[in-house]
Amino acid sequence: MSQPDPKDPPAQGYEEPDTERPASATSTEKQLEQESLHGAAAPAHDPYAALRFAEFRRFSIGSIISIVGSQMLSAAIGWEIYDRTRSSLALGWVAGIQFVPLVVLALPGGQLADVFDRRRIVALASLVAAAASLGLAWLSYRTGLIPLMYATLLLNAAAQTLGRPAKYALLPSIVAPSAFSNAVTWNSSFFQLSAMVGPALAGLAIRLSPRLPYALDAICGLIFALIMATLPRPRFAPESPAKATESESKLQSLLAGIRFVWKTKIILATLSLDLFAVLLGGAVYLLPAFAKDILKVDSIHFGLLRAAEAVGACTMAMLIAHLPPMKKAGRSMLLAVAGFGVATIIFGLSHNFWLSFATLFFIGAFDNISVVVRHTLVQVLTPDAMRGRVSAVNNIFIGSSNELGGFESGVTADWWGPVVSVVFGGCGTIAVVLATAGIFPGLRKFGSLQDARPVELSGEISEDRPAEPAAGR
Repeated sequence: MSQPDPKDPPAQGYEEPDTERPASATSTEKQLEQESLHGAAAPAHDPYAALRFAEFRRFSIGSIISIVGSQMLSAAIGWEIYDRTRSSLALGWVAGIQFVPLVVLALPGGQLADVFDRRRIVALASLVAAAASLGLAWLSYRTGLIPLMYATLLLNAAAQTLGRPAKYALLPSIVAPSAFSNAVTWNSSFFQLSAMVGPALAGLAIRLSPRLPYALDAICGLIFALIMATLPRPRFAPESPAKATESESKLQSLLAGIRFVWKTKIILATLSLDLFAVLLGGAVYLLPAFAKDILKVDSIHFGLLRAAEAVGACTMAMLIAHLPPMKKAGRSMLLAVAGFGVATIIFGLSHNFWLSFATLFFIGAFDNISVVVRHTLVQVLTPDAMRGRVSAVNNIFIGSSNELGGFESGVTADWWGPVVSVVFGGCGTIAVVLATAGIFPGLRKFGSLQDARPVELSGEISEDRPAEPAAGR
């Protein structure tokens, strides 16, 4: 078996899925956040190329364990809060409280990821998140005050926010460039499988004890921290990740990711579409209310509903990986987000468990198409020296849509009831698609993702054309 050449240049820009993406709401981000179309339809490639790297196998095992734990916590906190309060607004606060760290810590987290050892950042963040999960388990056992549970959840979200850019930016440095596309495909599959298993296990764990999912998440976090702390130094990392920013002031460096996204109009268009579409269509935070009061099912069926989106996303990921690359990626993204809105409306009107499951399946499938287009562009266009900061900006967009979308759903459900809230959000998502198609015609006209090329740090990409190849690439 031939070994990868350690002298290969580092892989191009990359972003890993948000394990806390509830937007469509299972933390799909993040993800599917790892899907890339480059090389997906090339059967001549070794399908196990990435798995031949020991560092990648260890990283993947730890990531799977971490995602399963996070999904269990996400499902359990919503179920317990609603069970104790019977308030849709209380569910909205579960989302809103997790938005606060994004505003304060996302950009600093990206800066840290581009300066310090990314393995150590992820390990430390995982340890702090595990401690917060233990706190939630104790508060659940003692039937602690709901505000104390919110505060502990805030600590968990803060740790995740600081560690996430480093985790996103680490993968391209632990596999050779020739195996990068294969790595993101495997990670996409691992993420979606974890997002299916986590909520289903949460439903079973809640049946045994409401505090058990929190304890299990803490254990998962500790295991992941240990794996990351002992991960060998990445073989394919650049010698100095911060080299490109040495001449910048600290503030300029911190804001560089925002400037890059603003200048790269096609990325700005896709991020804006995701932000406003999911902000209005983020109904999955209301799943506990639908499960208990409308569908009238138990915690096990609730866990299945939470897993439905991941099932749809995983199915779509496999279809995209085996079908030829999209020839009209921009139009596909717009149609997929419109389908997301339609499925959201049907979910809001459904009173049947299996119809609700099916609509959530399609919500996940449509969301995956959007994620593929958006994250492939981020992966291809972002220079390695800025990968952490651009990932942080993307986190802000994703978190704003997911967490604020959940908060918006909770507030409107408190005003009008959950059904009207979800239907209104689905209609709003469709309106956002129409507005985006008009404001950003370049997105509507964008063709194959394979036409996009990396850009220099000072480069700018028009919304009406693919990126030009960077010098020397």
